[in-house]
Amino acid sequence: MEVYTAIGIMSGTSMDGVDLACCRFWLKKERWYFTIDAAQTIPYSTEWVKLLNHLFHEDGNKLTKTDYEFGLYLGHLVKQFMHEHNLKPDFIASHGHTIFHQPDQGYTLQIGNGNSIAAVTDLPIIYDFRSLDVALGGQGAPLVPIGDQLLFPSFDFCLNLGGFANISFELNGKRQAYDICPVNIVLNHLSQQIGLNFDPQGENAAKGQINQKMLDQLNGLDYYQKPFPKSLGREWVEDKVHPILNNSYIPVENKLATFSKHVAHQIGKALLKKPKGRLMVTGGGALNSFLVNLLKEHTELEVHIPDEELIHYKEAMIFAFLGTLRWTNKINCLSSVTGASRDSSSGIIVRG
Repeated sequence: MEVYTAIGIMSGTSMDGVDLACCRFWLKKERWYFTIDAAQTIPYSTEWVKLLNHLFHEDGNKLTKTDYEFGLYLGHLVKQFMHEHNLKPDFIASHGHTIFHQPDQGYTLQIGNGNSIAAVTDLPIIYDFRSLDVALGGQGAPLVPIGDQLLFPSFDFCLNLGGFANISFELNGKRQAYDICPVNIVLNHLSQQIGLNFDPQGENAAKGQINQKMLDQLNGLDYYQKPFPKSLGREWVEDKVHPILNNSYIPVENKLATFSKHVAHQIGKALLKKPKGRLMVTGGGALNSFLVNLLKEHTELEVHIPDEELIHYKEAMIFAFLGTLRWTNKINCLSSVTGASRDSSSGIIVRG
């Protein structure tokens, strides 16, 4: 039985930092298993947050330069991570950081050049997991569902509450998945208006009052009427959600409460596809007790919150798994999820 050791690198739209997870994967009797042997989050400096948040406004020269510099930065983070935990992975799988995601226009971009990571770590790198699927007519997202399918088969739904809420499930014998709505990308944005990086356990949202007019405007956005497969990006949030928030002069606590209610409502609609079963919730939003309690009001499913390691590092772990599938030439991107013309084994391999 062959065991693959991989480090997954994840940088999400919520800008919490870079998640690193060193994991082992093995296939036994046609079932995949895993362990997370070491995991760590390295918070971004103020300079990196500012740069990444504004990079989509910059010209091509700045974008290209930052792509390579961010790759070097990731490489040094991984090298230090390996040194501190005495790790010897077979390869590294990096999601990078999304700057553009416009699959309907045929492109997506995650910076953090794999050649730069390889130059620092002297290890094989697998990166750019989304572009092939977009070229095949797909959304290039979400990518996690194949990990949900193969690593967590006992759950009827797998829900991630990160920058965006995304969900995956089996429907008519096929894996289905899509982005439901924004979550932390908006909640963190609102929290910053009252001097916080995020709203711990939804404490400030819990103090607020739900504004029905704002809630109706949010729930009325066109995206929610579209069939899946579909995915969301920062551009959509800034174009569609921010104006609704900015045009309402209510306290930030009320906006936090209202947006949390919006999130729970939209997730509840998605969960109606199977009225009974088990739901696993991961991502930073799983620690937001106010949001989770609202979610429980919108579903009769058994809601399972795993241990904090899996809450925080599931996505980094699954990107390590996507890298493992790519390394072994197995399908790691499902057309039933993305809408592409075919399944694919996606990701550029730099041998180092």
